[in-house]
Amino acid sequence: MKTYRVRLTDEERRALEALATKGRVAARKATHARILLKADEGPERVDGEQQGEVAGTAGGPAWTDARIAEALEVGVNTVQRLRKRCLEEGALAALARRPSTAAPRRKLDGRAEAQLIALSCGVAPDGREGWSLRLLAEQMVELEYVDALSHETVRRVLKKTSSSPGSASSG
Repeated sequence: MKTYRVRLTDEERRALEALATKGRVAARKATHARILLKADEGPERVDGEQQGEVAGTAGGPAWTDARIAEALEVGVNTVQRLRKRCLEEGALAALARRPSTAAPRRKLDGRAEAQLIALSCGVAPDGREGWSLRLLAEQMVELEYVDALSHETVRRVLKKTSSSPGSASSG
């Protein structure tokens, strides 16, 4: 027994069909539109008849979650989550990606950034004219300020502070 029954209006069905067949739309969005179209059970029944029969429109195919998942090569859980979102937010809103709520984890805290800046302003190792981004990253790990650090993170931190090696403002 399906908990979340998808019943699309004619307008929603037309919009989803346009998305599913349009050539220039994100693959995820087109697939989700197809899922909703296959899950559609048509308008609600009134007095034993479907409203679609009275209004002259056909109901949807009302495929099972397993059949939809197999046909469109997605997981059954994807179909179930999409059914739920369709009922909670509406058919077209269910297709949109939800914004991420997780904040990106910072690689360096304030203390580690200060250590990096101090290191970059200091004397370069023997045999080197100056610090490279990779060398700074390796040195930060070697001095055990961080477990791992990429040269790109070093570049972003130094750019933010106008302390990047070789820049006009750094000495």
